[in-house]
Order: sequence, then structure tokens, then C-alpha cells
Amino acid sequence: MPHYVMPHSRPFRRRRLRLSIPAVLAVLLPILAGGCDFFPDAPPDNEIFDAPLDGLTGTQLALHLAGDEEFARRFTVEDGLGPIFVSSSCDNCHPGEAKGHPTFDVVRFGRMENGVFDPMPTHGGPQLQNRAIPGYPAEFIPAEATGVTRLTPPAVTGLGLLEAVDDATIRAMADPDDADGDNISGRLHLLDATDLIDEIADLSRLADAGTRNIKVDGQYIGRFGKKAGTINLLHQTVDAYINDMGLTTDLVTDDLTNVQAVGAFGQDLAPDPEISSSVLTSVVFYLQTLRPPLRRNENDPDVVAGERLFDQIACSSCHVPRLVTGESNILSLSRQEFFPYTDLLLHDMGPDLDDGVTQGNALTSEWRTPPLWGLGLAAEFQGGRAFYLHDGRANTIEEAIDHHGGEAAGSRAAYDALTAEEQQRLIAFLESL
Repeated sequence: MPHYVMPHSRPFRRRRLRLSIPAVLAVLLPILAGGCDFFPDAPPDNEIFDAPLDGLTGTQLALHLAGDEEFARRFTVEDGLGPIFVSSSCDNCHPGEAKGHPTFDVVRFGRMENGVFDPMPTHGGPQLQNRAIPGYPAEFIPAEATGVTRLTPPAVTGLGLLEAVDDATIRAMADPDDADGDNISGRLHLLDATDLIDEIADLSRLADAGTRNIKVDGQYIGRFGKKAGTINLLHQTVDAYINDMGLTTDLVTDDLTNVQAVGAFGQDLAPDPEISSSVLTSVVFYLQTLRPPLRRNENDPDVVAGERLFDQIACSSCHVPRLVTGESNILSLSRQEFFPYTDLLLHDMGPDLDDGVTQGNALTSEWRTPPLWGLGLAAEFQGGRAFYLHDGRANTIEEAIDHHGGEAAGSRAAYDALTAEEQQRLIAFLESL
């Protein structure tokens, strides 16, 4: 079973730099040719995602780096990949630990009938595994599906801080009945307890000081995923291993098979569980201890003015700037003030963002407020062109704002009413995050 590393006393910091093969060649070829005698500087801290939190101990940093290596690991059939899957590596979907490219979108589907959503497990739902090992058929979207949604993989930085926010803090931000009359009614995604979620909550209780992953009336608060469909990073990681890569763990021990192809022959070659508890622990710890993206140009006058406008037109009602973590046995996460620009709640975003697919107890038009940190670096990690919103349908921040409806319609209208200069200042602020 996964365990958690307790903090030690000696702080140690290391920043890792990944270079692509073209980048490495660009450095080495001139040196080999005698054309230069120096290496370029590493990117500035505020332009990278994959850096550890400050203040990790030597033991913690070693576990972080072990998780880093596993996060980058490319799985094969011999390792247990598949037999059906979406990607062969965490890094494929989260390049540089930033938001992914639509090439590796996760696709979900289902059927709405008489107002009840069917995730269609007998047809391979709710998630499409569009790749398969050699000789085995991949899945396809069944004709009976009434809704299909594409989900662009999010950045994975700063998640440990979000995980360390106490349940009570999230509950206090919820306003499901719009008691304050601001037309914004964010609500908790309360997930029905399952054997898996109960076991994950029990395992995580050693690290959450008894203030998180609390079952109330048979339900847990969801906080990760586009629909807040997982309760913590252990849950999210186990789910990604099985549904995205077809890899089993101690918590989910059965491989996925293609129920659309009864009698299909083919299997991976690794014994189950394919991911050991020690590897799972290291990856979860890695995600917990990745620091958030750092701000850029925050003192620029236009950025400062844009931040005021962000609050003035009520964007901050959902994209809450400041949160504080609860007590954590990872000292770098304990009682920390941070600025993610999210309330971790579900909000109805209107018909334009309603894909007809849902998860758990969320409505098809509801989405968890995504953190905005790192927004201005999206294009850099997505091949030079940004893909915003849950499915990458918007290529500019302005387009993303224009798709906001439902509870966000008022803020969109207020943005439209700003002068061109004010809009530019608001965008400058968002690009600084």
C-alpha cells in the first residue's frame, strides 16, 4: 500500500532542467565544431513548471526526483501498457508538467436518456481508450452515444497546495443557492463513496491531519479533474494509470479490456499490479511537491490595473485569487498562503460549454473552476499555439472569455463593456499569471 514520507529537518533545493534533443544538439554541435565555448543559461524560474517546492528535505527531494523519473517513464507492452490506453507516458500528456496538447486529449462519452446520464460502461465508457497494443483493437465512440467531450490534459504543478486545502475551506466558498444574490452559485462536487474511494481516503488520512478527505453522509468532496471527479492526488494518479495507460496498481488490480470487441485476443505481458506501491508513492509525492508557476511582470502598471479590473468585473468570484492550506506533514505545504485563482467548485457555464457528458453528480454544463496560474505560458508548452478551456477550443484568452456563459455571463458582459484599453490591461494581468 502507498505510504507517505514524513518531513526531515535539513532543507535542500535543486532545480532540474529538461532539454529536448533539438535543444541539446543546438548546444553541442557548435561546441564540437569549435564555434563556441559556453552553455546557454537555463530558462528563468518563472518560465518553467517542473521545479520542486522550496524547503524540501534531502529525503523528500530524493523521493521527488524518483517520482520525476517515473512521471517521464515510457511504458511498453512488457511493462504492462494496455491492452487499451490513451498514452504510454505521463509526460506525453503533460509536457514539461504544463498543460498538454490536444493530440493527447482524453475523450469521454455517454448517453443522456430521460434526463439521466448513462456513462455507458457496457460500451467501453465513460472514457475512450483510442490506442491499443499490437494485435488488439482500440475502442471507438459507439453510435448510441449522445454526448462526446474532449478534455485537454491540465498542468500538474501546484497540485499539492490545492490538495492541502482543508475541506472546511472549500465548503465555506460554496454557495449552491446563491444566498448572496450575485448570480454565482458554486457548489461542491460531492462524490458518492465507493470501495476504492473509501480505501484511498483511509490511506490518505495519515497525511491530511484529519481535515481533508472527510466522508459526510456517504460522500466526499471532489477537487481534481475537469469535473472535480477525484478526491486527492492518490485517487487522481491511480485513475490516470488505469484509464490513461492501462496500468494496474494495488488499488485497481484488473486490466482494462475492450468490451466492444468480445473475444479479441491480446494482453500485456506484465504481472499485476504493474505499478508497485513504492512507484505509486513516489509519483504522488512528486505531484504533491511540484511548485506552482511563478508570476511574471506582476509590477507592470498595466498588469496591476488589470488585476483590479479582474476583481471589479467579478472574475475573482470563481477564480478566487488567494487560498491557505491546512496542516500537512510535508512542511512546505503546511499553512501556506498561495494564489491559484480557483475555488475548486463546480459552476454552471451555460449551453456553449455543455458537451452533454458528465461525471459523478455534476451536471453536463458544470465545470470545476480551473486554476489560472501558468495561463500566460500555455502557448510555450503547446507548440507555440495556445489551446484554452477544457477542450482547447479557444486559441486566445479573449476567445476563452467569450465562451463563458451561465454563472460567468455577467463577468463576460462586464468584460465586453470595458474599453479596449481596459481589456488589454485585463489580458496583460492574465498573461502574467
